[in-house]
Amino acid sequence: MAARIVAEARALVGAPFRLHGRSAELGLDCVGLAAVAFGRAGHRGIVPGGYALRSSDAGRIETWIDQAGLRKVERGAPGDLALVRPGPLHLHLMIQVPGGFVHAHAGLRQVVEMPGESPWPVIGQWRAVEENEGWRR
Repeated sequence: MAARIVAEARALVGAPFRLHGRSAELGLDCVGLAAVAFGRAGHRGIVPGGYALRSSDAGRIETWIDQAGLRKVERGAPGDLALVRPGPLHLHLMIQVPGGFVHAHAGLRQVVEMPGESPWPVIGQWRAVEENEGWRR
Protein backbone atom coordinates (compact mmCIF):
# COMPACT_ATOMS: atom_id res chain seq x y z
CA MET A 1 0.00 0.00 0.00
CA ALA A 2 2.88 2.42 0.73
CA ALA A 3 3.98 2.45 -2.92
CA ARG A 4 0.41 3.21 -4.02
CA ILE A 5 0.15 6.08 -1.53
CA VAL A 6 3.44 7.54 -2.77
CA ALA A 7 2.30 7.27 -6.41
CA GLU A 8 -1.07 8.89 -5.65
CA ALA A 9 0.51 11.70 -3.61
CA ARG A 10 2.96 12.45 -6.41
CA ALA A 11 0.11 12.40 -8.96
CA LEU A 12 -1.50 15.25 -6.99
CA VAL A 13 1.54 17.56 -7.21
CA GLY A 14 0.40 20.74 -8.92
CA ALA A 15 -3.20 20.54 -7.68
CA PRO A 16 -4.39 23.92 -6.38
CA PHE A 17 -4.52 24.70 -2.65
CA ARG A 18 -7.91 25.32 -1.06
CA LEU A 19 -8.77 25.27 2.65
CA HIS A 20 -11.04 22.26 3.34
CA GLY A 21 -10.54 21.23 -0.29
CA ARG A 22 -11.20 17.60 -1.16
CA SER A 23 -10.80 17.67 -4.94
CA ALA A 24 -7.66 17.54 -7.08
CA GLU A 25 -9.44 19.75 -9.61
CA LEU A 26 -10.95 22.34 -7.25
CA GLY A 27 -8.24 22.29 -4.60
CA LEU A 28 -6.79 20.45 -1.63
CA ASP A 29 -5.52 21.36 1.79
CA CYS A 30 -3.23 19.04 3.76
CA VAL A 31 -6.13 16.98 5.11
CA GLY A 32 -7.69 16.77 1.64
CA LEU A 33 -4.35 15.72 0.13
CA ALA A 34 -4.08 12.88 2.65
CA ALA A 35 -7.72 11.85 2.14
CA VAL A 36 -7.47 11.80 -1.65
CA ALA A 37 -4.03 10.13 -1.87
CA PHE A 38 -4.77 7.48 0.77
CA GLY A 39 -8.30 6.92 -0.60
CA ARG A 40 -7.08 6.43 -4.16
CA ALA A 41 -4.53 3.95 -2.79
CA GLY A 42 -7.33 1.93 -1.16
CA HIS A 43 -7.32 3.09 2.48
CA ARG A 44 -10.65 3.82 4.18
CA GLY A 45 -11.01 6.11 7.17
CA ILE A 46 -12.96 9.04 8.53
CA VAL A 47 -11.95 12.43 7.12
CA PRO A 48 -12.31 15.28 9.65
CA GLY A 49 -14.02 18.55 8.84
CA GLY A 50 -14.64 21.84 10.59
CA TYR A 51 -11.03 22.55 11.47
CA ALA A 52 -9.24 25.90 11.30
CA LEU A 53 -6.15 26.77 9.31
CA ARG A 54 -4.39 27.59 12.57
CA SER A 55 -4.40 25.23 15.55
CA SER A 56 -2.02 24.15 18.28
CA ASP A 57 -4.06 21.15 19.49
CA ALA A 58 -1.84 18.26 18.31
CA GLY A 59 -3.76 15.82 20.52
CA ARG A 60 -6.98 16.52 18.62
CA ILE A 61 -5.26 15.95 15.27
CA GLU A 62 -3.61 12.76 16.53
CA THR A 63 -7.04 11.49 17.63
CA TRP A 64 -8.45 12.21 14.14
CA ILE A 65 -5.54 10.36 12.53
CA ASP A 66 -6.07 7.37 14.83
CA GLN A 67 -9.82 7.42 14.06
CA ALA A 68 -8.97 7.41 10.35
CA GLY A 69 -7.48 3.95 10.90
CA LEU A 70 -3.80 4.82 10.66
CA ARG A 71 -1.26 3.24 13.00
CA LYS A 72 1.37 5.41 14.72
CA VAL A 73 4.95 4.36 13.93
CA GLU A 74 8.23 5.26 15.59
CA ARG A 75 10.09 5.97 12.36
CA GLY A 76 8.50 7.21 9.15
CA ALA A 77 8.92 5.64 5.73
CA PRO A 78 7.62 6.46 2.24
CA GLY A 79 3.83 6.33 2.22
CA ASP A 80 3.48 7.44 5.84
CA LEU A 81 1.57 10.50 7.03
CA ALA A 82 3.59 13.03 9.05
CA LEU A 83 2.13 15.58 11.45
CA VAL A 84 4.47 18.59 11.70
CA ARG A 85 4.50 21.95 13.46
CA PRO A 86 5.53 24.76 11.06
CA GLY A 87 4.77 27.41 13.70
CA PRO A 88 3.46 27.85 17.25
CA LEU A 89 -0.19 27.92 16.14
CA HIS A 90 0.09 25.83 13.01
CA LEU A 91 -0.10 22.07 12.48
CA HIS A 92 0.32 20.49 9.06
CA LEU A 93 0.12 17.05 7.42
CA MET A 94 2.59 15.79 4.82
CA ILE A 95 2.99 12.48 3.00
CA GLN A 96 6.49 11.05 3.07
CA VAL A 97 7.87 9.99 -0.32
CA PRO A 98 11.34 8.70 -1.24
CA GLY A 99 13.66 11.66 -0.80
CA GLY A 100 11.16 14.06 0.77
CA PHE A 101 7.50 14.93 1.32
CA VAL A 102 4.40 15.87 -0.68
CA HIS A 103 2.22 18.50 0.96
CA ALA A 104 -0.40 21.17 0.25
CA HIS A 105 1.55 24.43 0.45
CA ALA A 106 -0.79 27.32 1.34
CA GLY A 107 1.82 29.98 0.50
CA LEU A 108 2.54 28.57 -2.96
CA ARG A 109 -1.20 27.83 -3.41
CA GLN A 110 -0.60 24.27 -4.66
CA VAL A 111 0.46 20.75 -3.76
CA VAL A 112 4.24 20.43 -3.98
CA GLU A 113 6.97 17.83 -3.51
CA MET A 114 9.63 19.04 -1.11
CA PRO A 115 13.02 17.27 -1.11
CA GLY A 116 14.92 16.33 2.03
CA GLU A 117 14.01 16.12 5.68
CA SER A 118 11.08 18.04 7.13
CA PRO A 119 12.13 21.62 7.85
CA TRP A 120 9.61 21.61 10.71
CA PRO A 121 9.47 19.56 13.91
CA VAL A 122 7.78 16.20 13.31
CA ILE A 123 5.19 15.47 16.01
CA GLY A 124 4.40 11.95 14.81
CA GLN A 125 4.06 9.66 11.82
CA TRP A 126 1.30 7.20 10.93
CA ARG A 127 0.99 4.30 8.50
CA ALA A 128 -1.95 2.84 6.62
CA VAL A 129 -2.44 -0.87 7.09
CA GLU A 130 -3.57 -3.20 4.31
CA GLU A 131 -6.71 -4.41 6.07
CA ASN A 132 -8.33 -0.96 5.92
CA GLU A 133 -10.83 -0.51 3.13
CA GLY A 134 -10.18 3.12 1.96
CA TRP A 135 -11.05 6.67 3.12
CA ARG A 136 -14.75 7.13 3.92
CA ARG A 137 -16.09 10.55 2.96
